[in-house]
Amino acid sequence: MGGPKDEAPPELVTLDPKNETTNISPSEISLTFNEFVKLENPNKQIIITPKINVDEVEFLATRNRVNIKLNQELEENTTYVFNFQKSIQDITESNPIENLKLVFSTGDEIDSLKVSGKIAYIFPPKEKEIKDVLVGLYEDADTTDLFTAPPYYIAQTDTAGNFEITNIKAGRYRVYAWYDDNNSLKAEYKTEPYGFLEEPLDVYEDVDNIHINLFKGDLSELKINRTGTTGTNFDIILSKPPLEYEIIHEDINEKMYYRLSDKNLRLYHTSLREDSTEVNLRIRDSVGFSIDTTLYAKFMESDRKKEELEISTNSGKSFLKTIRSEWKLNKPLKSLNYDSLLIKYDTAGIIQIKPENVYLTDSLKRTKFIIEIEIPDSLKFETYKVYVGDSTIQDIEEVYNKDKIEANYKKLKEDRLADGLSGKINTEENPIILQLLNKNGEILQEKYITEGNSFIFDRIEASEYRLRAIIDRNKNRRWDTGNYYEKRQPEPVYFFYDSENKSQEIMLRGGWTLTDLLIDTRRDTGIYGKPKEDQPIDDEIKLEWPEITEKDLAALNP
Repeated sequence: MGGPKDEAPPELVTLDPKNETTNISPSEISLTFNEFVKLENPNKQIIITPKINVDEVEFLATRNRVNIKLNQELEENTTYVFNFQKSIQDITESNPIENLKLVFSTGDEIDSLKVSGKIAYIFPPKEKEIKDVLVGLYEDADTTDLFTAPPYYIAQTDTAGNFEITNIKAGRYRVYAWYDDNNSLKAEYKTEPYGFLEEPLDVYEDVDNIHINLFKGDLSELKINRTGTTGTNFDIILSKPPLEYEIIHEDINEKMYYRLSDKNLRLYHTSLREDSTEVNLRIRDSVGFSIDTTLYAKFMESDRKKEELEISTNSGKSFLKTIRSEWKLNKPLKSLNYDSLLIKYDTAGIIQIKPENVYLTDSLKRTKFIIEIEIPDSLKFETYKVYVGDSTIQDIEEVYNKDKIEANYKKLKEDRLADGLSGKINTEENPIILQLLNKNGEILQEKYITEGNSFIFDRIEASEYRLRAIIDRNKNRRWDTGNYYEKRQPEPVYFFYDSENKSQEIMLRGGWTLTDLLIDTRRDTGIYGKPKEDQPIDDEIKLEWPEITEKDLAALNP
């Protein structure tokens, strides 16, 4: 009472067995400290390599001692490492003792090889500090992997993603990393991000600069769980959401329509009742598994109440000259009543929206449409509303929107515009998907670069941005995840990084022009400890900025 706060961690007094002892196979380990201590989550915090049966190990803290009973036989001629991390703390202020390790060998020598490197998320999460990420080495001859059993050697990364596995026996190993959310010492491919090196790693000398990107890739089987009628419609319930899907039927987009909601693919038929029809279904998931099958869809008469029409918009967006208003529906669109579809400004001013201002993003799926309309320079108002009156939007079940809907859009002022930003990506690979992101990670603009490595964004709002480059190796205009079973890595993703400010953020002010920005594809990359330093930066700037656009479909008619 009244004294200074205790901020000193416990000090180790004795260790039995002593560190780096050889030719021992202890059944119990004992540590003595200079003050009373406690154990904090020892099953997770204390990392033991090579792997032993942790379920049989007993951890006990009594007064100033920590005892560990192994309750199992150790392997012969093997170096064991007990990394206590922050598990041992003083009992008063929970100050942890750090960098405490015990190393001993059941044979004549202490293995001294190490593997080190860095782990990163291919899409960085909002939480900048990396937590609960493990790196494991599996003996190449072992039939287990990161999904089936704990590794032979294991280490936890620090908050920056750096890792080091020490005291490794010379040999050939498979290398994996994963986010261990449930503390199982193995990865859950449905829920936990993971990564891997494609080829086994020969460890006959120290290996450093290993880099592994963590990504999500659900490797569970893609299948149809069940099918059946729901009201007058037909539902196909999948085992997981598909990335791509195609319904093949002679009535598609004339009498048969469909929509996807998570794992539920629903078919609608406007005339067929009390009968079934043959439908061909082709689906593909994010890791590349696919199904091509034929099934029979049955459409029944039903008094069941029809599903309500639900609508969402991108209200709140800014624009320069042209309003781009996005409208998403939970069911396929049938028609629009253009008499009650308009732009409102001031108290009485309106602009009528016409069929040529509206188009579907996909003429088959029909669950999203875009309204694009240019605002004349003569109008100096700041806010414009896309107004949809009640009973304006009709879905395929002839259900209308019950209430009016207004989506607001703000016209940018000239003094809020930056002249632009430009630069290049130091890669010779094409094509490249280049994305301009806001501070929330939303895509504001996207360019598809098929030649060269240069880019430019001009006349954009003054704000904070990030730049992301995706190497589109399969040329399908989107990012594709990896597949562990096929030893296929996800498509590379690179962010602009300001090394001076140590940030990905780009601050752009009104009237500013930022040039010579570099998205460095060599940063934090490597395999077998060899960074990709052989990729030249082409000094010749080749400019080609084709825009990704969905407006290649016919305008939607009422």
